Amino acid sequence: MNPRLLAPDPQSSRPSPLAGRRIALGVTGSIAAYKAVAVVSSLVQQGAVVDVVMTPDATQFVQPLSFQAITHRQVAVDMFHLLAETEIGHVTIGHQAEVLVIAPATAHSIAKLALGLADDMVATTALATQAPVVYAPAMETNMWRHPATQEHVQTLRGRGWTVVEPESGYLASGSTGEGRMAAPERIVDTLRHVLSRGGDLGDWRVTVTAGGTREPIDPVRYISNRSSGKMGVALAEAARDRGADVVLITTMDPPQMMGVRPVVVERAEEMRDAVMGALDANDALVMAAAVADYRPAQAAREKIKKADQTQSVALAPTVDILEDVTEARGARTRPIVVGFAAETEHVVENARRKLDRKRLDLMVVNDVSEPDSVFASDFNTVTILHTTGADVSLPRLHKLEVAHRVWDEILALAR
Repeated sequence: MNPRLLAPDPQSSRPSPLAGRRIALGVTGSIAAYKAVAVVSSLVQQGAVVDVVMTPDATQFVQPLSFQAITHRQVAVDMFHLLAETEIGHVTIGHQAEVLVIAPATAHSIAKLALGLADDMVATTALATQAPVVYAPAMETNMWRHPATQEHVQTLRGRGWTVVEPESGYLASGSTGEGRMAAPERIVDTLRHVLSRGGDLGDWRVTVTAGGTREPIDPVRYISNRSSGKMGVALAEAARDRGADVVLITTMDPPQMMGVRPVVVERAEEMRDAVMGALDANDALVMAAAVADYRPAQAAREKIKKADQTQSVALAPTVDILEDVTEARGARTRPIVVGFAAETEHVVENARRKLDRKRLDLMVVNDVSEPDSVFASDFNTVTILHTTGADVSLPRLHKLEVAHRVWDEILALAR
């Protein structure tokens, strides 16, 4: 299972990190220009104010009216058109933008941008802005791989520009290969990361764990649990959106998130090694993974054949990652260590004993007596336990909102 990024709950009072942000979108002449319409739609739905600038070639693929209908703002194509009586279009848009994204960016436009040429609205806006620039290349495979294109990409990297690498897939030429413009959700996710810099976790380095570990019985079978990994992914996404540098240690195929470095593991012992390796460099460790309590004492080297008689598997305890973490941390106050507990009875009482026994800073506990309402859901009901007893009980909320509430408590504890 691949836990997806969780879009904010439309009922949540917490706005998207894109809400109210000024974004300029440059569209150049590629068949992939139709995807830019989806990018704009997603940005507007999340509350961003989007100004679109287009090259004349781009209008051969998508009409400016398509963007104007979504943004309710004038689209700039003519370099000499004034937005108002005295406002020069590319200068005004470039100065107002908090980020400029160019999608699609053709080989020709990338070359012009690298050389600083300014003969269309996109190129002049890029020169006029001091905002960060994100661009998403789109071109045929050989054009993308050509040394000239790669040199231009390196030049733009050297200026601090962020490239959303193209994907492999079916191309307009009829062939299949690298050069397809990144999916709109990847471009929007990159913008969220770029605009998150300076958030309240802006100088933090954090590690989050996610998913259920798998302890092998034989080469094809394992012991695991019902964890979907969604809560851990939400915690990583929320921390990233608040500016943190995030490591996500997960047993799942991780979602692609700009600003989140995935480390994929399988067994509890592998997760323990990854966590301990990241410990000293972290400000916070949030252990949302469901680590198996037991593993087969001896995993079979060959597949165990089915037989009529009853089979038994001897179990041994797995490593206790949280105990190892708090012992290694000693008397230090960093990293802040947060545990998760899933209980079916005496929920708060059992979780508090775990909080005290493992010497954690916070414990997040949920009632899993009805597992389908937790593990398979985008929503969760939790209580955040403090060592001081100043516990916070949350109603049923979207997991991304729960994640933000957990980070709120971690920040409050740090202060």
